[in-house]
Amino acid sequence: MLRRNIRLRREYLYRKNLEGKERLLYEKKRKIRKALEEGKPIPTELRKEEFALRHEIDLEDDQTAVQKTHVDDEYANASEMDPKILLTTSRDPSSRLSQFVKELKFVFPNAQRMNRGNQVISEIVETCRTHDFTDIVMVHEHRGEPDGLIVCHLPFGPTAYFGLLNVVTRHDIKDKKVIGTMSEAYPHLILHNFSSKLGERTANILKHLFPVPKPDSKRIITFANQSDYISFRHHVYQKDGGPKSIELKEVGPRFELRLYQIKLGTVDQSEAQNEWVIRPYMNTAKKQKALGD
Repeated sequence: MLRRNIRLRREYLYRKNLEGKERLLYEKKRKIRKALEEGKPIPTELRKEEFALRHEIDLEDDQTAVQKTHVDDEYANASEMDPKILLTTSRDPSSRLSQFVKELKFVFPNAQRMNRGNQVISEIVETCRTHDFTDIVMVHEHRGEPDGLIVCHLPFGPTAYFGLLNVVTRHDIKDKKVIGTMSEAYPHLILHNFSSKLGERTANILKHLFPVPKPDSKRIITFANQSDYISFRHHVYQKDGGPKSIELKEVGPRFELRLYQIKLGTVDQSEAQNEWVIRPYMNTAKKQKALGD
């Protein structure tokens, strides 16, 4: 099993390294295709390769004409099966962190919570691979306050590291009439202001934690980005007085996320390449917004 995982990881990295060459070839074929459609002469720098490239263009169909990336390999099976998530914490969690993770279990459909105990991260990742888990969500704390969230996609990555801020659990709200009941239906997702390339990548990681909902589901989960802080909100709605009178109730929990690293590998691979990492100068650049406008 270990040798098989190493071989599959090498194949994934090899295909990723070929992306630069494939992107260059894709641009050449795009220029030739555009020139042929507009009736213009072939660009001078491509005339020696024209015959071979035109032969490849003739053999392409709707699937092969589109450029593929390593992202397609990471989430290739996302449409075939619902996500299966393992939820765990850092070692020796406080009661507040345990309560927060219990609530997250209801936030993510098909999630299973595991007490960390003395388990090593590499053992957790290997166990999840053998039991067909698609993601690992790990929550960390500092002095009893949840402060970190790690989302690791299996089998090869990516792994996104988020900071957790302003956590308000359902347990913190004493008045149960204020919050709605926790539904276990598959939720509709609202992803707001993830307009940049990094924002699309982050939204892609987050949305694949949730299965496709039914059209009549009355549960809504929102990830709203503002100044690179992602606000998480969880609501249910009712139509007691008809379609024009919608009553919206917040279910909880609520918190903010701050992305600070994306790795092209699983959480146990310290040697994995950084796809993106926040730098000190980014905190002072007030006008620079990495995830969206």
